[in-house]
Amino acid sequence: MLDSPELAALRQRLEEEEAVYASLLAAVDALAGFPLPYERRPELSGQLLALNEACRPAPRPDGGGLSGRLRQRAWDAVAPALEQQARFNSLLVQVLNGFVDESAKLYAHLRDLTAATLRHTQRLLPVMDARDRVATALATTRAELILEAFDRRQEALGRRLEGLLALRARVAAMGEEVGALRRSLETHAPAPAVAAAAVRAADDSTYAAFEGCFRGSREEIRARLADYVPAFQAQAPVVDLGCGRGEFLELLREAGVAARGVEGNLHVVQDDVARGLDVVHGDLLAFLEAQPEGALGGVFAAQVAEHLPPPVLQRMLQQAHRTLRAGGLMVLETVNPRSVIGLLEVFNRDLTHERPLHPDTLSFLASAVGFTEVRIELRSPVDAASRLQPVPVEGLPERAAEALNENIARLNALLYGPQEYALFARR
Repeated sequence: MLDSPELAALRQRLEEEEAVYASLLAAVDALAGFPLPYERRPELSGQLLALNEACRPAPRPDGGGLSGRLRQRAWDAVAPALEQQARFNSLLVQVLNGFVDESAKLYAHLRDLTAATLRHTQRLLPVMDARDRVATALATTRAELILEAFDRRQEALGRRLEGLLALRARVAAMGEEVGALRRSLETHAPAPAVAAAAVRAADDSTYAAFEGCFRGSREEIRARLADYVPAFQAQAPVVDLGCGRGEFLELLREAGVAARGVEGNLHVVQDDVARGLDVVHGDLLAFLEAQPEGALGGVFAAQVAEHLPPPVLQRMLQQAHRTLRAGGLMVLETVNPRSVIGLLEVFNRDLTHERPLHPDTLSFLASAVGFTEVRIELRSPVDAASRLQPVPVEGLPERAAEALNENIARLNALLYGPQEYALFARR
């Protein structure tokens, strides 16, 4: 790295710039020493004084005697010409005085300006050195901040790993309980429907624990879903497909919007009903097919579409369009597959996910069944501290720094784009 061609070229460029700076400093220093007109021509002051004395008009001669009167007559004859010449001489001397005086002031100003420029130029090099030292310090500080961000992320991953290990132990314990239950059921030979219901209840409990560990607390989910409430303010009645723990139903109830949920996890449904929410246990597609045409004002589903096989997803979109009245709103929130971290940290964690849905694909499917005003809204941005940080431009060629930071921005958009998106569509 220290002997790279780029570093050698940068050092050569620095030496060339320092040589140009030294020659410029010498040239400005030489210019600052030029003499003023009065310093170069000391006799100029005396010559101007003699010129001012010489331009004064001669007095009229005395008129005593014949010769005196003749001189006066001659003087009077030529006096107009002499007065005109005297005015000309006076104006010429004034112009010369003003020109010489202003020239002297100009030369003095130029010398002061050159001296100030020299003093400023002499200060440039220390300022540049100080700037380089500050840039180095900033680069060190930025590197420390990046390392600190990585440390925080490592601690967060450690806590997440601890939660995963705890969940793994809990799932293993539940597996043992399910195995014991199955053996007990086989021993007592209950009806097949009863045995299947018992196994399903155990599976529902396990998935509820999984969501509680990785999806977030009830308060976190409420905060994330609160932005959707204004869109459904005038859309009652609203159906929340796959309503889970009922956070969105609670928000709609608090906003005075009539809403109902459908959920396939019996364990979660029982908890929702115990909290006073209108939630039914069943299949979301069967629920929609049982609704009259145009009976609903809104259909909402958060983190549900990615669980559905393509034929079921298309059928759900058709039934949502059928059951919504004119102007009704459908909102589907799902994982953003255009974000690498969204795929790795969100989609791949849940084994029940069917396949990621590209925003263009889901938009096309909604439009194909008749929805209008279809649009995509990106959600859940990645924390800035977890993204790739731009490099400092100090000490690097301008174009190289721009290209490097442009590539970092592109990588951030690909790797750390918003983790989720929501599709909005009107009936």
